[in-house]
Amino acid sequence: MIIAIDGHSSCGKSTIAKTLAKELDFLYVDTGAMYRAVTLYCIQHNLIDTNQVQEEDLRHHMSQISISFQQVENSEFSEQKTYLNGVCVEKEIRGIEVSNQVSVVSTLDFVRQKLVEMQREYAAKNNMVMDGRDIGTVVFPHADYKFFVTASVEVRAQRRYNELIAKGEQVSFEEISANIEKRDFIDSTRKESPLRQADDAIVLDNSAMTRKEQMEWILQRIKI
Repeated sequence: MIIAIDGHSSCGKSTIAKTLAKELDFLYVDTGAMYRAVTLYCIQHNLIDTNQVQEEDLRHHMSQISISFQQVENSEFSEQKTYLNGVCVEKEIRGIEVSNQVSVVSTLDFVRQKLVEMQREYAAKNNMVMDGRDIGTVVFPHADYKFFVTASVEVRAQRRYNELIAKGEQVSFEEISANIEKRDFIDSTRKESPLRQADDAIVLDNSAMTRKEQMEWILQRIKI
């Protein structure tokens, strides 16, 4: 069984997907982390500068990029640590530098094609909950369940700001809000697999919902 969770940046998709995967005992894969890992690789190898990607160089580097996950269980949800070429980069890929550039990297067709192949390989042998931007529209158009999660920009910015401050990042609310609006625009207007709601997706606006309320709402709509 495949459950696809798409939606805007910083709307809590990953937290929902992680919690749902644990509840159902399904595999969870954070596709956003995969694009963030490629973005971090670009930064580390000077393949990106001020949102300009050296596309041909990156194309040649793609065969050298390995992304894997390590499962970490806790009482709340099923979480995965992201590894880039064998090194845990979970903290690095969540920083503002990667956030500011990941949407540009994710517009590249050869990057998306490579990562979609990997995502489909994960699903071939597992019941899975997967979240991202194009899971229900491109990666798994025939997913058993599709959810599209959204929330207001103000709510998403506040959540993201609180998360980064808790991790010790020095950021401003205005910077986070601007980043979210920018990512929304890039994600929804890019040529390759733009963010959009699948025709058969169930919409969840969680602006005024707690995590518990969101999970109850989703579980009421899933039949195992």
